[in-house]
Amino acid sequence: MKANYDSIVIGAGAMGSAAAYQLSKRGRRVLLLEQFKLDHRRGSSYGHSRIIRYSYDAPEYVDLARDTYPIWREVEAELGESLLVTTGGLDFGPPDDRYLQATIASVQACGIEHELLTSDEAAHRFPQFKTRSDFPVLYQPDSGFVRASRAVRGHVALARRHGATILENTPVSAIRVLGDSVEVETPGESFSAGSLVVTAGAWAQSLLAATGLQLPLTTLRCQLNFMAPADIGPYQAERCPVWIAHVRDEYGTSCYGIPAHDGGGFKIAFHGGPAQAHPSEVDYAPDESNVERLRGFMRAHLPGLADAPVSESRICLYTDTPDTQFIVDAHPLHEHVVIGAGFSGHGFKFSATIGKMLSDLALDGATPHNDSLFKIARFKS
Repeated sequence: MKANYDSIVIGAGAMGSAAAYQLSKRGRRVLLLEQFKLDHRRGSSYGHSRIIRYSYDAPEYVDLARDTYPIWREVEAELGESLLVTTGGLDFGPPDDRYLQATIASVQACGIEHELLTSDEAAHRFPQFKTRSDFPVLYQPDSGFVRASRAVRGHVALARRHGATILENTPVSAIRVLGDSVEVETPGESFSAGSLVVTAGAWAQSLLAATGLQLPLTTLRCQLNFMAPADIGPYQAERCPVWIAHVRDEYGTSCYGIPAHDGGGFKIAFHGGPAQAHPSEVDYAPDESNVERLRGFMRAHLPGLADAPVSESRICLYTDTPDTQFIVDAHPLHEHVVIGAGFSGHGFKFSATIGKMLSDLALDGATPHNDSLFKIARFKS
């Protein structure tokens, strides 16, 4: 006899753990399945930190950030643990970069507190950074970071507190979607539920293909690096903002970083990486060439770090959509199957809200949060 639940969530990363929490908080019997151990290093959610910010190039994301900050504070209060750290944030780059200009315009249109600094003003306030004399610098004081692994483990702990069943090291081998329910097979057991939430990251595409849905998702292999200068003080969270450098013309992508905290190094990475055929084929050994490219960037913009040793490098995965917007929607053929996927390397900050949106869709069929950018129907053409 199959064990029965109200909702099954597949994938216990940032989105799945938050969805399991939100569903169980609403009194549902929830099963959360994770194919690896909880807080593993093979996906997209592990680590010290992810940037959180209002500074976005689309007003829809600014509005989503407005929803998200209070939800994180609610999670912190229930958990009794600090997850958000405010450092302020910088966006800088060439004056003709369209993403930077769109971000400035979006922040201004949405009435978000900010300052526009010249290169000299930014260097005086943040001497760790060096920008070209014609670079505009956007400063937003509410930016900072989410303690990533703590947030995932925290959502899992709260889901358990509300009665959810959590099974790690339990891969899904088959999904059967029935008229008003689903059946999920694992190597050791089968389960049924009234609704299914798929938050399987880079594995979502192959799982959903079995339900008749082909999503245009691409897995990217991305390298994170942590610098450890002899004097880490200027690069600690107490003295250094998070930042995004819009340097696509020179490097082919943007570059970003998060100051050192909780005993770790100064995080720096390019946004994105090479495409992978399937997550099972990813090589998790870091590349020295990636660090050397970053040293060129640091010599130009963070000269005090350019020759610093690397304390750690590791690989994480992005799952990109063609337009880099998220997928948060019901399955087009089965409304009781809800999907959170394709977060394209910028979704973690919103995970507290995405979890609520997925819960809303699974239980109510709609969400009060603006999900207009995230519909599957945009791919039909």
